[in-house]
Amino acid sequence: TQHLLLTSGDFAQRSFNAMTIGWGSLGIMWGRPFVQVVVRPVRYTYEFTERYDTFTVCAFPLKYAKALNLLGAKSGRDGDKIAQSGLHPVASLKVAAPSYAEAELALECREIYWDDIDRGHFLDAGIEGKYPRKDYHRIYYGQIVAAYAAPRYKARAASS
Repeated sequence: TQHLLLTSGDFAQRSFNAMTIGWGSLGIMWGRPFVQVVVRPVRYTYEFTERYDTFTVCAFPLKYAKALNLLGAKSGRDGDKIAQSGLHPVASLKVAAPSYAEAELALECREIYWDDIDRGHFLDAGIEGKYPRKDYHRIYYGQIVAAYAAPRYKARAASS
């Protein structure tokens, strides 16, 4: 499974955190390209998505799967898990949140909307089982303000 890395905070201030994500979406909303990510309030990254108004979503070659697994399993509250992962944060082009030198795809986003998942809106009762601790995700919509990709992504886009 290919996961993505969500990073929120400010690279210049050295105040940011990252977490591996497997849920989200891309599209157009309100006439703007967007990324939708979801973060549980118990996650350390939640504090950064609340405090800062930008985030990045990055994809990596499969050889970085171990690093992404570490970033999804460990909390940044317990130490510098990004340094432990071996990934190298770099300044983004248009947002304060960092991207990564190793990323093949980086989407730089400015938060434009958020909402909390409301259990009363589940139309499928089975979804409630995903929340045994009742720690419902917060949904963030980020307008994509910059995107860059490795040549192999560009080649696919051009041939589509």
